[in-house]
Amino acid sequence: MDYQTYLDNIEKKLKAYFDIYRDYSINGYEYDLFAKYHLRMERYVIHKKAVIYAMENNEYCLIKHFKSIDEDTLRNYTDSLIESINELVKPDENHMSSTITGVLVLDYKPEDNIIQKIKKFKYHKGFAFGFRGWADIRLILVTMDDNYIVTNKKGKEVKEVYSI
Repeated sequence: MDYQTYLDNIEKKLKAYFDIYRDYSINGYEYDLFAKYHLRMERYVIHKKAVIYAMENNEYCLIKHFKSIDEDTLRNYTDSLIESINELVKPDENHMSSTITGVLVLDYKPEDNIIQKIKKFKYHKGFAFGFRGWADIRLILVTMDDNYIVTNKKGKEVKEVYSI
């Protein structure tokens, strides 16, 4: 499978729930695909304007293709995901959680040290001691030639969605 076919498949899987954009830039970092999903639940009394409480959950997916990857490239990518939290996540009194899924797509399987860094990657950020919610980052590596996929601990939740 080639990369464009993979991107089309992911877009088909996500389009029912996500708003999808191709060739999207966040903080000067270019992504091949950007998808966002917003869920808002609220409780109200008698009338919809009399809201008792509301909760918002957000999910963002950022996919980028690399010819090859080394430790610096991986660090730059994870740093861009961390920095994207400042632009994407707007914590307010209704915000509960936001999840950013970063998908790295390669043609061939990388070195073992890169795979171990992806498995060990962890990022969690709380806003106002958790009263304004939190943000987590999932990290996923997919290879085209041998259908290999590796994720960090949070990424296991959606591993099947991004597999070939």
